[in-house]
Amino acid sequence: MKQIFVNGYGSIGSRIVSFLKDDPEIVVVGVGKYSPDKKVEEAISKGLDVYVPESKIDSFSSYKISGTIESALDKSDLVIDASPGGHGFKNKKNLYEPKNIPAIYQGGESTMGSEAVSDLLFNSRANYDQALGKFHVMQGSCNVTGMGRILEPLRDKFSEQLVRFDVTLVRRWADIEQTEKKLSDTIEMTEKPHHGDDVKLYFGKDAPLYVRAIKVPTRQMHLHIMDIRFKNVAPKPSIIHDIFTNEFGVATLWTAKGTKDVRDYAQTMDFNFTDTNMIHIHANMTTSIGDTVQMMYSDDQTGIVIPENHMLMQAMLFERSYQDAFAHTESIFHMKEKKKMLEEHFKNN
Repeated sequence: MKQIFVNGYGSIGSRIVSFLKDDPEIVVVGVGKYSPDKKVEEAISKGLDVYVPESKIDSFSSYKISGTIESALDKSDLVIDASPGGHGFKNKKNLYEPKNIPAIYQGGESTMGSEAVSDLLFNSRANYDQALGKFHVMQGSCNVTGMGRILEPLRDKFSEQLVRFDVTLVRRWADIEQTEKKLSDTIEMTEKPHHGDDVKLYFGKDAPLYVRAIKVPTRQMHLHIMDIRFKNVAPKPSIIHDIFTNEFGVATLWTAKGTKDVRDYAQTMDFNFTDTNMIHIHANMTTSIGDTVQMMYSDDQTGIVIPENHMLMQAMLFERSYQDAFAHTESIFHMKEKKKMLEEHFKNN
């Protein structure tokens, strides 16, 4: 049994804990909280031990706190840092490195520059083996993870036939649970989005990938519009779809009219947090014209990175083969079952 501490209990941390509790090889030491808010009570009500910074312990006097974050780390084999973006680097320097404890960081951090948390950005479809036994690794963001699930199978299939990828990210404004975060009535342009550079960390720094991003007022997933250029005549949409028939975490849907359709159906299937944990190719929107295939797929924002964290944890802590890690993650997340249900519900009539 391995002891895991989850430092942060927001959109990512709460999801990670919910699945780790189902893993018979893991004991969840507890969760770290930095603000005395309703999430503290929620965690305690779910039977989780809550740990807080030693310097803030007086602020949590109204709650039954189990101890300090520092003490929780002393009994942990690995920490999954799910703190707000930028805090992971501070935690690495102030907590994890001094205590010599391995850590996983989330997409709000960086693998470049003076505040890099790691030299490896993880995507299980692209570089699982590189994470074996590593001490500090960053898990890619939801958009970066989603692009990997599409790009890598395309590269595997077509290799030298590919000329370039142009991707427009239509990003959600806030997560489902972030009710305090108001949706602004605007379409916001993102100057110099990091997503393309992040993807190239595993796809290749010279990859012909070009990314633009906008943010729209919705909480219902991200949508990616991808144009794929080929050297010669592009393959038919059916050939593109066939590539993903047995692909982990990618469902091909025909009749979903929007991202909310997918989210609403997921809510009826007893998925954790109404997540699907996957990419959804909107197959009715795939077109092939000349040398270009255009496809659209929605990305389950926070949900998609949770099985990735589980895969990464196994590489770092257990040094499992990809096949063994995949089988264990599947036993916890039941991705094949979810995919089958989604594809059946949104099938081509």
